Amino acid sequence: MTDQQPHDAVEPAPESAPAGEPMAHVTSPDSAATARAREWLAQLEAMIQNVAREAAPVAREVGAKAAELAAVAAVKAGPAAQRAASVTTEYGQRFAEKAQSVAADWRHENEATKAPDAMGGDAEAPKERPEPPAGA
Repeated sequence: MTDQQPHDAVEPAPESAPAGEPMAHVTSPDSAATARAREWLAQLEAMIQNVAREAAPVAREVGAKAAELAAVAAVKAGPAAQRAASVTTEYGQRFAEKAQSVAADWRHENEATKAPDAMGGDAEAPKERPEPPAGA
């Protein structure tokens, strides 16, 4: 005994139809499968539309909650960003002052090495390098 479902039973097409008789009443396996596939696709499309229709309010609510959370985060981030900006400004000013001081010191040192000393010579004349040995 075999159990057959109604949608599994497909009548095979006759090998040849008598001359003059139309074959419209005979269903081929391909046309039955195509009809079944179309029916399933129609059911699937209806299910998707139902889910979309029922999920739309939930999706809108989730979006609204996300927007509210973003607004709260923005409000709370504002003061922190302002504090960070003022600290950055303060440290930036300190750094600029220190950099100017260092630059002035370096310039002063550079000018001091170039100025002639009281004896009439260079304060620090560059020393001559000895010639390397001939074999090196």
